Amino acid sequence: MRKKNNGSFGLILGLVIVVGGTLFVYFSSMFERNAPVISMSTSKYWNLKKPLNIKIDDQSGIKSYKITMKSPTESKVLQYEQLITPEKSLSISVAPLRSAYAMKEKNIEIIIEANDVSKWNFLAGNSVRKVFKFTIDKKRPQLSIVSNSYKISHGGSALVIFRATDANLKDLYIESINGKKFIPQPFYKDGYYISLLAWPVKADNFKATVVAIDLAGNVAKSYVPLYLKNRTYKVSKINISEKFLQKTANLADQFPETQGITDALEQFKILNGEVRNQNEALIHKLSSVVDKDEKINNFKINKMYPLKNAAVVARFGDHRKYYYKGKYLTDSYHLGLDLASNAMAVIRSQNRGTVVFADFNGLYGNMPMISHGLGLYTIYGHCSSIKVSVGEEVSKNQIIANTGATGYAMGDHLHFGVLVQGIEVRPQEWMDRKWMKLNITNVIKSAKKIINRN
Repeated sequence: MRKKNNGSFGLILGLVIVVGGTLFVYFSSMFERNAPVISMSTSKYWNLKKPLNIKIDDQSGIKSYKITMKSPTESKVLQYEQLITPEKSLSISVAPLRSAYAMKEKNIEIIIEANDVSKWNFLAGNSVRKVFKFTIDKKRPQLSIVSNSYKISHGGSALVIFRATDANLKDLYIESINGKKFIPQPFYKDGYYISLLAWPVKADNFKATVVAIDLAGNVAKSYVPLYLKNRTYKVSKINISEKFLQKTANLADQFPETQGITDALEQFKILNGEVRNQNEALIHKLSSVVDKDEKINNFKINKMYPLKNAAVVARFGDHRKYYYKGKYLTDSYHLGLDLASNAMAVIRSQNRGTVVFADFNGLYGNMPMISHGLGLYTIYGHCSSIKVSVGEEVSKNQIIANTGATGYAMGDHLHFGVLVQGIEVRPQEWMDRKWMKLNITNVIKSAKKIINRN
C-alpha cells in the first residue's frame, strides 16, 4: 500500500514539475516569444547621401542585427553588430557605402535582420527579417527664375514667376531671410509657379530664395534677383495726456481683457500690447491661406482706393513710441493707411474677391476682410456697419461697409490694410496704377512670352 502511495506521489510530483516548468517557460520573460520590432522613417526614396535612421525594439533585448543593401546585381552588408550587452532599444544611423553613389541601379532593397536574447525557440531566440524597397534618386530638382519684379521696397511687395521640375517633387516654397515661407501657386503651364513676396516693415533686410525639395531629400535653391529699395518710416514719440487716457478708459469698457482694470495706464498697455497682438494674430492667420493647387493664368487687379474723396490721416509703417510723464510705456507699428472723409462714408471694394472675415476684431472694430487671390488680402477697420458676410463673393465697386469709430478709434475713419500671405504691406503701392503695371502686369506678360517660346 505504501509503494502505491509513493508511486502516486511521484506521479503527481512529476506532473507538478512538468506543469510548473511549462508555466515557467510560457510566462517567464526569459522565454518571451515576440520578435524584435523594426521601424524606419522613409519616403521610399533615397539620394544615397543622407543616412537611414532605423529603430529596433525588443522586450527581452537585442542580441544582434545586420543591415544589407541589395540591388539587382549585388548585395553588400552596410552594418553588422553582435552586442556584448543586449539592448532593448537601438537607434541606428546607417550611411551608404562610398561606392554606392556611383551605382546605376534605380531600385534597391534594404534588408534588416535582428535576433533577441530570448530562450524561446529551443534557446535560439526570436528573429525577424524586414525588407524596405527604395527608389534611388540622386538628381536635384531643376529650378530657374523666369520673371520677377525689378525691385522691392522696404514694407512693400514684389512678384516672382519661376520654373520647378522634378519627377518626385515633395515641397516647394520661397524662403525669405527672415524665415517667412511664401507658398507659390501653379502658373499658366505645367511646371511653372507664381508668388507674391513681401518685405516686412519691421525687418531691416530682405532676401528671397526659391527652395525645391524632392522625396529623396535632394534640395535645389535659386535666389530671386531683387533690387532692394530702403524706405524711411516715421518714428513718433507720443506723450500721452490725461485727456487721451480718459478716452482710452472709455474705450476700454468694450474689451474683456481690460474688465476689472481701473488704472488707465495699465488699460492702455493691455490694449496696445496683449489685445493688439491677439487681433493681429487673427489677421495674419486668415491672410496666410493660399490655395497651392489653384492654377493662376492671370492676375488682374485694379488700383485700390476704397474711400472716395478721402484724406490720409495716418500713414503705413509709422513706429509709435508712447511715453507718460517722460517714462517709456510701450510701442506699436501702424500697419495700414488711415483714411477719413464724411462720417459713416461708403466703403467700396475696388476688386473682386471672397469675404473671409466680417465681424468685430478688437482694436480694429468691425472689420471685413477680403481675399483677392494669389495670397493678396485687404482689411477695412473701425467700420460702423458691415454690408457683406463670410463666404460672399464680392464684385468690383460693391459697397462692403461704412466708416465708423468702432474698436480702438478716436474718431470716424477707415483703417485700410493690405496683406501678402500674412504680412502687412504698403497700401500705397496697390493704389498706384503705374506701380502695379511695372511690378505685376508686366512681369506676368514677360513670363508668358518666355514660357511660350520654350
